[in-house]
Amino acid sequence: MGLFNLFKRKKKKEELPIEALKWNKMWDLWSNEKADSPYAELMTYLSEVNNGGHMQFFDNVSSVSNLSGTVSELYTILPIVLKESLEKGYDTHLKYEAGEGITEEIYAEIMDACDDKYYANETEIEHILKEYAATMTL
Repeated sequence: MGLFNLFKRKKKKEELPIEALKWNKMWDLWSNEKADSPYAELMTYLSEVNNGGHMQFFDNVSSVSNLSGTVSELYTILPIVLKESLEKGYDTHLKYEAGEGITEEIYAEIMDACDDKYYANETEIEHILKEYAATMTL
């Protein structure tokens, strides 16, 4: 019975629609740090914000990567409403980190507003990534 279930799972995976296979390949490239810019940065943005909001995005990216470079790449691909929100969040994050008069409460308030704007427009990011995934060759 165990081998039969394994075979069934493999068969189901092979039956995924081509779009799903390309979507999975795109995420595999990202996880292996081989996705193209600015899509790699957009996937990081999507992943981090969905897992902990803009606070997590700024904190995590700044600790492992070039935050200003990541944000610059995002500016090239995000729709204007998300670009403006990210810009406000990034500016606030830099001021907060530098101790430039942004209290923890104000910082959290602005990051929450950025999160709200993101979630209201998340389908825009998914649309951009679906177009990128469609370019994948299998």
